[in-house]
Amino acid sequence: MKIFNKSIIAALVLGTTAMGAQANSWENESKDAWIDGKAETVLLMNTDLNNFDINTDVTNGKVVLTGKVDSEVEKELAEELVLSLDGVMEVENSLTVVKNMSAKHTDSKMMDDDNDLTDAKITTVITTRFLFDSEVGGTDIDVDTDNGVVTLNGSVESSAEKQLAIEIAKNAEDVRDVVDNLSIVAE
Repeated sequence: MKIFNKSIIAALVLGTTAMGAQANSWENESKDAWIDGKAETVLLMNTDLNNFDINTDVTNGKVVLTGKVDSEVEKELAEELVLSLDGVMEVENSLTVVKNMSAKHTDSKMMDDDNDLTDAKITTVITTRFLFDSEVGGTDIDVDTDNGVVTLNGSVESSAEKQLAIEIAKNAEDVRDVVDNLSIVAE
């Protein structure tokens, strides 16, 4: 009888441990799926990238980017956008640059590309933060960036929401200034 009881207890302990491991696995998988969805969204929203040529895979918060982009600038932009997302621990950028051999870049063109990359990154990061912040009506705010100066156009529902939107924009990396053209529609 004692052997039978010990066997039952051992089976219960092993079963409970296995269930705990399954629950942890499920939580990690759902967190990774959430990150994957956010990564796909941020790439989709960026007009400087062809997100249909970029694939994302997430395991334990590590995002692996595969696929094709047209330039090193686009490769770096994709990485920066995904790296800025909450929950992303690391980005492995395995994107392949397919260069257009007929395009010739001058030094000024390369500088313009760098400014365009930075501006595109700023715009996308701020827009994404607006969309994922439940206190800001992100779809009602248009974000434009030119040489690090962010212009916010659109409408918000309160002065508090307006100030939050401005602060989110000011706190984004590489922002030099924020121009507020937001109007309050109801208070």
